[in-house]
Amino acid sequence: MSHSSTSSDNDMEYISSGDELGLLELFEERDRPKNENYFEHTIPRYNDSEFVEHFRVSRHVAESVSQQFEISQYFHYQSGRHGKLGSFQQIIIFLWFAGHQTSSFRDVADRFDISISSLFKIIRKITYFLSNLSQHIISWPTPAEKNEIERNFRENGFPGVIGVIDGSHIKIDKPSNDPDSYLNRKHFHSIQLQVVCDHQRRIRDIFVGFPGSVHDSRVFRVSPLANTLQEKCQDHYILGDSGYPCLRNLLTPFADRGQLTRRQRNFNTKLSKSRYVVEHCFGLLKQKFRQLYHIKLRSIPDVVHFIRACCVLHNMALTDDFHLQDPDHENDHGHEQEHEGENYAEDDDDDGNRNDRNGIEMRNYVANILPL
Repeated sequence: MSHSSTSSDNDMEYISSGDELGLLELFEERDRPKNENYFEHTIPRYNDSEFVEHFRVSRHVAESVSQQFEISQYFHYQSGRHGKLGSFQQIIIFLWFAGHQTSSFRDVADRFDISISSLFKIIRKITYFLSNLSQHIISWPTPAEKNEIERNFRENGFPGVIGVIDGSHIKIDKPSNDPDSYLNRKHFHSIQLQVVCDHQRRIRDIFVGFPGSVHDSRVFRVSPLANTLQEKCQDHYILGDSGYPCLRNLLTPFADRGQLTRRQRNFNTKLSKSRYVVEHCFGLLKQKFRQLYHIKLRSIPDVVHFIRACCVLHNMALTDDFHLQDPDHENDHGHEQEHEGENYAEDDDDDGNRNDRNGIEMRNYVANILPL
């Protein structure tokens, strides 16, 4: 299982593993109607908005990814029915698969007139190629970037903030190995995705791979971020909901048991308004790469790297003209609001009181300086 924002080149070993490739090849002999000349005649006619609609990123981003893929160790020409598929064609195939929730392997293979086994190889290669770009594309803000992020949050009513943390459940099929550990509170199987994003919805830290039954607070505690948060934030902090411990560099809401002061209520309101950006980040991520509503890959390592690959593409395509169609749709498909309201059951976590004294003192200090 892979859990950090970086991955090893040794992950390529998964490309040649997995039972599903052999199963898919059983269906190759039956001749089915294909979508011929899609690469040659249809895609070149798409204007910029049509290209984004179909492939979820701009043509410029797709070409940039293609160029990097072509010089990587993961690229080699993949055979198609009408010749070899180059790097751009393979990237287009991957983008279509990632961007369409209801498309089966057969649907995608037919659209691009390739075999299912070729499709599966392309998806795996590009998944690991993109996942390994995360160490360059997903990075903690520099000092200059911290100042810009903090200024934006301060102008919106909450000083000192350089990011917002949250988690999302990515729905998967029932795993064959230890399925109960992947069953979350909403009674579907999932992989946990934890991200920190900035005011522009850029993902600054990612931790992915824990089974859905694990608490957000536990996922955070074992993540590399938990051990490096003070060093990364220094005099700043990130914001989280009540599912996270209140720490010196991670501020969470006051638990509302009906006795909050005016300043505590004001703090909770401003924190909630500042946290909207991470909800939009998840919404944009899943609207673009709709496979994240329910990933069809079976191998857990493949799933983990596919999620990270989509996060890499998210950052690369942030400046694209992509409109979030339905911000609330994402909450119905995997980003479960497990911490609804501000009265999170802190004793659900078996470590008891998770809040740190320095965190409580910082939260009280910030609550007292926020304008009413």
